Parts: sequence; C-alpha cells; structure tokens
Amino acid sequence: MTPAKRPSKKATSKKATSKKATSKKATSKKATSKKATEKRATSKAAAKPKAKRATRKTATRKKAGAKKRSRPRLRVDPVRRDIVLDMLAEHDPHPKCALDHANPYELLAATILSAQCTDVRVNLVTPALFARYPRPADLAAAEQEEVESFVRTTGFFRNKAKNLIGMARGLVDRFDSEVPEGMDELLSLPGVARKTANVVRGESFGLADGVVVDTHVQRISNRLGFTREDSPVKIERDLMTVVPKDDWIVFSHRLIMLGRSLCPARKPRCDECFLAPHCPQVGV
Repeated sequence: MTPAKRPSKKATSKKATSKKATSKKATSKKATSKKATEKRATSKAAAKPKAKRATRKTATRKKAGAKKRSRPRLRVDPVRRDIVLDMLAEHDPHPKCALDHANPYELLAATILSAQCTDVRVNLVTPALFARYPRPADLAAAEQEEVESFVRTTGFFRNKAKNLIGMARGLVDRFDSEVPEGMDELLSLPGVARKTANVVRGESFGLADGVVVDTHVQRISNRLGFTREDSPVKIERDLMTVVPKDDWIVFSHRLIMLGRSLCPARKPRCDECFLAPHCPQVGV
C-alpha cells in the first residue's frame, strides 16, 4: 500500500493565515457593529431632549389655543346699553360727520386723507385742496407733485396723493364722475377700504353696512364694555350685535364727538362726563 501524503508546511501555513484573516474580519465586523450600535444609541439620546422640547412647545401652543377658545363670550347688559344710547342721543341729538365736506366726492377724498391722521388736521387741508380740484375730473388730471404739496401735513402724503388721483380717475373712467353707492364699487377705487366705504355710504346715502370704527370709537367702546377687542374688524363685529342697526351711523358720530370733547386717550374728564354713572372704566 502507498502511504498517505502528509500536507505540506506551506499549505498548513496558508490555512492558518486564512483562519487568522477570517478571525480578524469577524472581529472587525463585531467592532464596526458595536460602534454603529453605540452611535445609534448616542443619536437617540441626543434626540430625546429635542423631542421633549418640541412636546413642551406643542403643549404650550395647545394651552394657548385652549385659552383663546375658552374666552368668555361678551355679554352686555341690555338695560345699561339702552341707557347709554339714550344719553348719547340726548347729549348729541343731531350728530354729523367730523369731516367737513359739501358732497360725496369731497367726503370720499377727505376720508382717504383721514387714514393715520386726525379729522381736525384733514379739515385744515381740504378747503385749499377742493378749491384747486373742485371736481373729480380736475383731480384726475392733476400732477402727483402738486397734489402732494396740498396733503403733505396729513402724513404718508405721497401714497395719499397717489390714491386721490387714482380714485378720481376711477370715478371719471368708470362711474361718470359720480361716487357710487355700492360697497363693491367703492372698494374697487384706490385708497378705499371698508371703513372709508362705510363712512361714505352711511353719511352720503344713508346706507348702514356696519359701524365705522376709528380710534375714538375703538377706545370708548372698550371703556364702555361694548367690546374687548383691539382689532377694528372684531370691534365692528361686536358693535353690530350690541348696537341696534338704526343707530349704527349716528353711534359712530356720537362716540367720535365724545372722544374729542370728554373722553380723549389721555386724561379723560370722567368727572364731567354724563356717562360716568354707567361707565365701567370711570377714572381710567
């Protein structure tokens, strides 16, 4: 019989080297896997505080939303409201618009100028303006710089001059130089927002779509407890539910005159005010 061949030393050495390499690869894989696991754990740990912060923010927002939703509904005592309205009517039986004007065109122009400006200042400016541009066609053909010189003291004079000319051109081109009665038509004119349209429709055409809210109306309606809002849109919404529709136009005029005379923003003259016995904020 032929004796079995023993494996050579080279072959044995190759096998050993191969085993060592395999062992090293396995060790390397384990180390890599361990590092990856540790990295994932670290990143999860780092992410946890952020998640908590996000949760806290969400919870805060939810609480704020809950507070807003749970705000008690405005309730005005109808008896006190009627007394206040009657006393306002007795004190100012024939209220008129605080802006001086002779026709709807002049009122529209004056109301555009009254944005961010007092009615007193506007009344100082408009006589010269209307003497120079008595008709919409005259204002429509005016130069921007010239109109600016008339309205400079009302503030934002460049934008106001531009709106006045644009409004006049709109009247000439689309409405035969007449101020339209419709809300949508008025709102289509440059410089005319809801407040301006309400003023013109109420004063010139006797049409009440809402309550005009200027700074006086905003301040005094809050002091009287007829609203708790700061936004003119929300204040108007409240006043439309509190004040009867027949009084919407005159109510604004009366509050504006009251704000000028007895109830200014600073140092209201509560001791002289006829509404003091029925005002929740006497002495503010």
